[in-house]
Amino acid sequence: MYDQAYLPEEDLLILAGKSYRSRLFTGTGKYRDFAQTRLATEAAGAEIVTVAVRRTNLGQDPNQANLLDILPPEKYTILPNTAGCYSAEEAIRTCRLARELLNGQNLVKLEVLGDPKTLYPNLIETLQAANVLVQDGFEVMVYTTDDVLIAKRLEEMGCVAVMPLAAPIGSGLGIRNAFNIRQIVENAKVPIIVDAGVGTASDAAQAMELGCDGVLMNTAIASARYPVRMASAMKRAVEAGRAAYLSGRIPRKAYASASSPIEGLFF
Repeated sequence: MYDQAYLPEEDLLILAGKSYRSRLFTGTGKYRDFAQTRLATEAAGAEIVTVAVRRTNLGQDPNQANLLDILPPEKYTILPNTAGCYSAEEAIRTCRLARELLNGQNLVKLEVLGDPKTLYPNLIETLQAANVLVQDGFEVMVYTTDDVLIAKRLEEMGCVAVMPLAAPIGSGLGIRNAFNIRQIVENAKVPIIVDAGVGTASDAAQAMELGCDGVLMNTAIASARYPVRMASAMKRAVEAGRAAYLSGRIPRKAYASASSPIEGLFF
């Protein structure tokens, strides 16, 4: 029996009880201006956009341009993040501020950094912050390392999505440890979103082929020579990677396997 036609519109991402068609999450920093931010976001087809609350005006300063004017919450899910926080206390305070600015929204992206050089997550502070935020009613999407056991622990604590890094933030190195990412995916009961380290479209496709539920990126798009064109490429890469994963790739073999078998030849 032939497989039924794969319809992308039926393959929805369910996150914190809400469904999304796009599996590409985009950031809003590093663009030339708000106009470019809007164009790249549209080209990416993103429905969820992440915003650094400590660096972006969401209404804190009425005298400055407000990001929400070009990316309105009526059209996009605004995902506030705790970028720039180096302690659980800072991250918790930032999430509570974001909830006030976004009219009680509880969905947040938690990241607690270890040091300014590597921007690796501080796992001890991350676990502390996640525990407090979950207890406080937040729906926490959490940035972490590619440690399989830590990822599972964060899920068990009540985080709605786990976001392992592919490589250091902004490095563009691509997925450095595909085995760990795959193990995290296979052990998870919540969405796994690769966050940080993607450099180009093939990296995004690989993440999706490993079974990840989505990819979040900012630098790979915003710092490209042509950000809007790169955003479009990333959109297609995520879609292709997802389709390939759902299709089931052929097994790897050490020797050739003829596309046209020799059995049953007419002459």
